[in-house]
Amino acid sequence: MWKIPLFDLDYSDAEKNAVIEVLDSKWLSSGVKTKEFEECFSNYLGRNVYSTALSSATASLHIALLIAGIREEDEVIISGLTFVADANVVRMCNATPIFCDVNSLEDWNPSVEDIKFKVTKKTKAVIVVHFAGYPIEDIEELARFCKENNIVLIEDVAHAVGASYNEKKCGTFGDMACFSFFSNKNLSTGEGGMFVTKNIEFDRQAKFLRSHGMTSMTIDRHEGRTISYDVIQPGLNYRIDEIRCALGLVQLSKLDSNNQKRKELVEYYINEIQILLKELIVPFVNISDKTHSSYHIFPILLPEDLDRVVVMNALKEKGIQSSIHYPSFKDFSYYEKYCTYELKSADEISKRVLTLPLYPEMTTDMVDMVLSSLKEAINE
Repeated sequence: MWKIPLFDLDYSDAEKNAVIEVLDSKWLSSGVKTKEFEECFSNYLGRNVYSTALSSATASLHIALLIAGIREEDEVIISGLTFVADANVVRMCNATPIFCDVNSLEDWNPSVEDIKFKVTKKTKAVIVVHFAGYPIEDIEELARFCKENNIVLIEDVAHAVGASYNEKKCGTFGDMACFSFFSNKNLSTGEGGMFVTKNIEFDRQAKFLRSHGMTSMTIDRHEGRTISYDVIQPGLNYRIDEIRCALGLVQLSKLDSNNQKRKELVEYYINEIQILLKELIVPFVNISDKTHSSYHIFPILLPEDLDRVVVMNALKEKGIQSSIHYPSFKDFSYYEKYCTYELKSADEISKRVLTLPLYPEMTTDMVDMVLSSLKEAINE
């Protein structure tokens, strides 16, 4: 349907062969590949990092809040410009999401200043997203603040696998971090996620919560390392499978080179927009030299007087897919009651944001087609 989709998988024979290897092994549930993926992911992030592979990033976020002991009457501060999963897991713990604003129309990361302003005696955790793959540049300040105030800091790294700030990988600043391997992510396994921490006790709890609180996995019993198991706490079934972990290992090996391709495309986009479409705002253009993005998505801000639906439909007629990252929480029926205060920048971005296609195998000719079609749609 789409001449230029919003995203596309970089899958090759390597991924096919990895899946075939798992099928030939006749073991599909969490096993050897899962452990290998966890170890390789930890090594990629740095020293003293523990990883637990899970069925999704949402599962990881939920586990992080359970470990943090979030319960009814607690408050968890989250960005007002993020995917609904961050709010959903807060409510699944019967706690209250408190939305913070983002920095500006040029920097869409959560405002540390607004986070500090919204902290109360009920605040038990903060979840921050590195938007579009750009690290939060004052993440170290936020980490210090949370530690001083006994607040758990959880990084939502769904956009930022491979990104770093001050030569330190995103996902290693907070108490816990949650990665996504959904189909449109830089490291894609279809569904899947990773829980990451430097706290060995949090890692132990995550592994129990992942699989019913059991002291051994099915693979351990299958291979004769143990006969039975104990259950030492309540748990869930948030396990990932071997096929996805095999895909993850191949994708991890491609991650840095694919992120570099994304970077080159984003730089080309920005250069051409500055020539052809000066009326657009592109966020994160002025970033610190310490910031290295994963370039997950390419969002822009349309002019105030433009009808976004008309523009999206015009692009669709040309076979170009676009999207919105993200609708405002106040526009969701369930979350409207939690949005009783203005988020000046986040709300304005939600009204005007348009996400354009970006993926490693995209070409500059495709970018030219996107931008010429966009220019035509804007000028109609």
